[in-house]
Amino acid sequence: MDDISIYFVYPGSLDTPTGGYHYDRRLIAELRELGMEVHPLALPGVFPFADSQALEITRNILNSVPDNAVVLVDGLAFGVLDNLVAEESQRLRLIALCHHPLALESGLDEATRQAFLASEKRALQYARGVIVTSPHTRQILTSKFNVPGNRIAVALPGTERCSFAQCDGTPPRLLTVGSLIKRKGHDLLIESLAALRNLAWSARIVGDSSPDPDWAVSLKQRVIALRLEHRIEFIGPVEELQDEYQNADVFVLPSRFEGYGMVFAEALAAGLPVIAASAGAVPDVVPSSAGLLVPTDDQQALTDALRSLLTDKIKRSELQAGARSAAESLPYWSDSARCVAQKIREVNQ
Repeated sequence: MDDISIYFVYPGSLDTPTGGYHYDRRLIAELRELGMEVHPLALPGVFPFADSQALEITRNILNSVPDNAVVLVDGLAFGVLDNLVAEESQRLRLIALCHHPLALESGLDEATRQAFLASEKRALQYARGVIVTSPHTRQILTSKFNVPGNRIAVALPGTERCSFAQCDGTPPRLLTVGSLIKRKGHDLLIESLAALRNLAWSARIVGDSSPDPDWAVSLKQRVIALRLEHRIEFIGPVEELQDEYQNADVFVLPSRFEGYGMVFAEALAAGLPVIAASAGAVPDVVPSSAGLLVPTDDQQALTDALRSLLTDKIKRSELQAGARSAAESLPYWSDSARCVAQKIREVNQ
């Protein structure tokens, strides 16, 4: 048991239905199971697009933390708090939790992207430790953000064990899980499905519209314009996803970048064959035995992969078996917490 007290700082609400917040929630719970005292501190929800008011509120929150405390800050905020963490770096023992660098979000204008690159690179220099969710993100931080490798701990997200999906839908049922933001590539998927309207399939898109409402509306309008609204269903956010995985035949999400991709691991845990883009850490999560990975932003390759699994039941069954095999080696949340706890101990010394 660890007799260590830490402050866990994050923007907005821990109940936000994204993979990053799910990671935060589970990490807090598992660290407490290890005996650590965890004090959650919520910042304004506008990060990373913080205005002066949000930054002042954040300054006051950090100022309230006692001297020499270990403070773990979610990267959605940490990356734009370069000035503040510079001020607090001697007084507090700061750890950054980087799900993926802010500048790698899709849809940013070049000025914002460069600003995020500069601020996150500077902020990370003041972190005594950095937690990342994949070896791929670790490599990015060492090569492009000049973070020393010995400061970084890789804590892969955990995955709950579950029964395997039957994958017996007629027609095949496609499942997509991810917030309706540009980075997730829903636009590519919709266009590919339109090109395959002559085949039998149905599709469910599970995800929150609130992070980018205009983009979400454009996706739904595109489905209507293509006259696919009876075959592509937007479900909205779902708190408990197991029923979605259990009732699917293929998981597909052509993200343009993923720092890890928890939903891919969850799909594998349910024994689902996967179609994805070979972007970011996705190839580290989805083995070739369990999925078809296509080049990022390659519309034709995505269409071909979908056609392959929709028309070749034998191939689909082979990847289903590969997913079931891959599920056996997925980490548990307790494994994630132990990695983070070790870095916390190092910083606390």
